[in-house]
This record gives sequence, C-alpha cells and structure tokens, in this order.
Amino acid sequence: MTTAQGELQDKVAVITGAARGIGAAIAEAYDKEGAIVVVSDIDGEGAERVAKGLSRGSAIQCDVTDEASVQALFDGAVAQHGRVDIAVANAGVGRPMALAEMNLAEWRKVTSVNLDGVFLTIRSAALAMAATGGGSIIGMASITGFKGSALIGDYAAAKAGVINLCKTAATEFRAHNVRVNAMCPTFLDTVLVQEAVPTFEAALGVPFDQIISQKQGRMGQVSDVTPLAVFLASERSRFSTGSAFVVDHGWLASLV
Repeated sequence: MTTAQGELQDKVAVITGAARGIGAAIAEAYDKEGAIVVVSDIDGEGAERVAKGLSRGSAIQCDVTDEASVQALFDGAVAQHGRVDIAVANAGVGRPMALAEMNLAEWRKVTSVNLDGVFLTIRSAALAMAATGGGSIIGMASITGFKGSALIGDYAAAKAGVINLCKTAATEFRAHNVRVNAMCPTFLDTVLVQEAVPTFEAALGVPFDQIISQKQGRMGQVSDVTPLAVFLASERSRFSTGSAFVVDHGWLASLV
C-alpha cells in the first residue's frame, strides 16, 4: 500500500513573515502538501510557534531589512536541508498615513520591509536555487500595487515595486530554472488589515465593511489565497514565471 504524496512532497520551502497571517497560512498549506517548511520572521518566538505546529517545520529568525540576516536565513536552510526549492517573500508591514503627514523615516519603515526585504529575499533565494537546479519564488505583492491608494502610498508604491521586481528577476533567472511570480491579494481578514480599519474609516467617512461589500463582496480570508500559493510553488505552474496573479474577488474588475 502506497502513501499519498502531496503536491510539494519533500520540497524545501522558506517563508518570510510567517509568524502570523498569510505567511503562517501558507506554511500550514505547504506542510499539508508534504513540504519541509522553514518558518521565518523577525518575531522568532512566533516563528517557533508556527513551526511546532507543522509536521516537518523549523524556525529561523530573520530581519528582512538586514542583508546579512537574509543571507543567513538561506545559508541556514541549505545547511539543514541541502537546498531550497520554494521561497515566499511575504514579510510586510503597513501603517495608514497621508503622504502630507509622512516623513522620510516613516516612508522607509514600510518600504524597507515591503520592497527592500523582498529584493534581498529574492536575490538570496534565487542564487541558492540556481546552485541546486532551480525552484520557485513568490513575491507577496497586493492589488494596491495596481492603483493609487489613499493613506497607504508607501505600502502601495512598495507593492508596485514588488510586481516589477518579480518580472525582472524572472527574466534574469529563467536560464537557471528559477521561476519568480508575484501574488496580489486583496484586503484579507488579517491583523495587519484589522489594525488599519479605524484609520481608514476616520479618513474616508464610511464604514470599511461597506467598501469591502461594494468592491469585493466579502472580506477575504487567508484560505482564499493559499491555494494559489500552492499552485505557484508546484509543478502545475512550471511554465508560469514573471506574472502577477491577482486574488481579489473582482475588486479591480470594476470602477464602482
């Protein structure tokens, strides 16, 4: 009798920002598909908690804004498992603020994690993968990367940068069998979004639930995003690279 194999059986996956939210959900989804998952986050204790809930999980603390820390993450994963097959550059932060009220330090708090951190993660992951035969990298972007977004100009600009960065990386690393795609989810029911809701409502003068209902029908859940994360990491997407995959329940499809 043979044991059923998951789509990512024995693949080694590194996920940043995986102590909670989308990152933790992707770690759990990959685990269910048979992957060996390295859970990474600046919150080391949170990463350990998530890793302990996985069948073959481990945790490595990492600050994605620190070049040496990101390199140590991938060096550590390769030292433990011999290679990295999948990397998800998911770590991100956000704080709603009007551009007129934002100083350079505030701008850099968001862009250093959401864009610089993705660059460092993609670069280290791609080089590690190129040395061992290839792999799949997913950059976590957002639908805000496609449109102007009041109160999150820093976040949206960084996410637009992630989309373009993934396209460039896909082109440069294609010859090494390294695929790079961007995931662009809509607003999901995560701590990051819920913490921002009061600021959005105060500035826009309408209930956030009303906006969500009009634009995407309901609040998204992390479980709405994880199937795409599995697909992009798997052999089913072997001919997909340099693309931005939108998961928004129709938000971008309509002007109203």
